[in-house]
Amino acid sequence: MSEPSAVHSTFVIERRFAAAPGHVFSALSDPDQVRRWYAEAGGRAAETFEMEFRIRGRQRMSSPLGHDTPFPGAILASDAEFLDIVPGRRMVLAQTMTLAEQRISAALITYEVAAVDGGSELNFTHQGAFFEGSDGPEMREHGWRTLLDSLQHALAA
Repeated sequence: MSEPSAVHSTFVIERRFAAAPGHVFSALSDPDQVRRWYAEAGGRAAETFEMEFRIRGRQRMSSPLGHDTPFPGAILASDAEFLDIVPGRRMVLAQTMTLAEQRISAALITYEVAAVDGGSELNFTHQGAFFEGSDGPEMREHGWRTLLDSLQHALAA
């Protein structure tokens, strides 16, 4: 049998924040805040960023990869649709990613926010299918851990 054309993976990242659940949810749903911690994380310059936070609304982002990457200048793009929103508690997105116009993955992403010990807990679940030429599950999880670090810094500011 030949190698599978898609690698499937699920990972969950749990984070606690000193911020109230409403502040965490706002950081996940407000386009200006999402631009800062997600689209422009680590000093990255987003070429495009659009977000319409509503069920069936879209979140699109694209940016060129840096010169310190294996694909300098190649455009990494994300296109997501909000499938479910429970204000203050949960959002679910279906996301595809492309690298240099080649589809590299499709994922179902769930953010769940709950009150704990005077702050909040975020449960982030990524269920992905990774295609030929993709970064793969391990690198994607590392990338999301870095993005959630960026969220943590934004909430602490």
